[in-house]
Amino acid sequence: MQSLSERSSGFTDSVIRRMTRISLQYGAVNLSQGFPDFEPPKEILDRLAQVAYEDYHQYSITWGAQNFREALAAKQSRFMGRSIDPDSEIVTTCGSTEAMMAAMMTIVNPGDKVVIFSPFYENYAADSILSGAEPIYVPLTPPDFHFDPNVLEDAFRSHPKALVLCNPSNPCGKVFSRGELEIIAELAAKYDLYVITDEVYEHIVYAPHRHCYFTALPEMWERTISCSSLSKTYSVTGWRLGYIIAPPRIIERAKKVHDFLTVGAAAPLQEAVIPGLKFTQDYYDGLLAQYTHKKELFLKGLDELHIIHNDPEGAYYVLLDISEFGYDSDLKFCEDLARLVGVGAVPGSSFFREPVQHLIRFHFAKRDETLLEALNRLESLRRKIPAKKRA
Repeated sequence: MQSLSERSSGFTDSVIRRMTRISLQYGAVNLSQGFPDFEPPKEILDRLAQVAYEDYHQYSITWGAQNFREALAAKQSRFMGRSIDPDSEIVTTCGSTEAMMAAMMTIVNPGDKVVIFSPFYENYAADSILSGAEPIYVPLTPPDFHFDPNVLEDAFRSHPKALVLCNPSNPCGKVFSRGELEIIAELAAKYDLYVITDEVYEHIVYAPHRHCYFTALPEMWERTISCSSLSKTYSVTGWRLGYIIAPPRIIERAKKVHDFLTVGAAAPLQEAVIPGLKFTQDYYDGLLAQYTHKKELFLKGLDELHIIHNDPEGAYYVLLDISEFGYDSDLKFCEDLARLVGVGAVPGSSFFREPVQHLIRFHFAKRDETLLEALNRLESLRRKIPAKKRA
């Protein structure tokens, strides 16, 4: 028989989602795949119950229901600092996963290059490869995950078509400062490339850090494709509602790509989430306060257990250093962690282009009692996985 596609052999299945399956297998507290175990806002759930008996069960407009796009445009205009046209500057997608894929396919030709900061969310490399592009990686250096402007410019000298910018960053929680974004913007203009942003954690940024939308920088609107979703903001990861915001000439192309990828996002869910899009600033202040509390609770627990970790500036992930356990494979460590200790994590190697085997990722988007249970189980970590054990 003929061989299968070469592009599909260039990456594995999602390690993040694989670790959820392993967590379920061993009854582990799942701190691997980043979804909450608490309910979405009541206003959204109440509207969902009403929608079940209303006429929203057939296709909506391919690029998003009109009232959904209007509500989303009003919300994002307020936060992004520019008036967004719901008809010509938005495409509604099946989560930010499809948004990123549609954005990539809209601007990238086979053989093009795409710059990706490392560590990176695992989909970015796969998106590039599936689009026929070559990923070019630029390291973010721990512990504060800064980038070297000279190394970034070296990557740009290879004439890439685009750069992917995750801000706040998954997995390391880095929030790019305005100064860093201005460096990226200057180079993007100099070398004439697009910037695809993933900003799903835009409302989860811890003081004193602040989120700056890349598209708000001078002269960046025309070359920025802003991708995001409602999953993390409203705790509805299973609803798969995402979007692209970009200039009309880009959106016209993205509409066509989206149409033939998924046709459209779920019509009932677009209607049900509209009350959330109309929340006042109090909701977003409360969301940040909630995650600030969870971060402080979980990181304090890790400190008391003398587990080395970074201090995320945004999002809800933390990287742990497992060097003391001497594993050659962080994947094997995560499997043992789920099986022996009962806590699920993601191996850091799935996020880094560099040969990293000493980091794992937890997330803390869980109820307090879930986080405390995970910390209780981690008390046995060094008894059940002795230091310096080899894989």
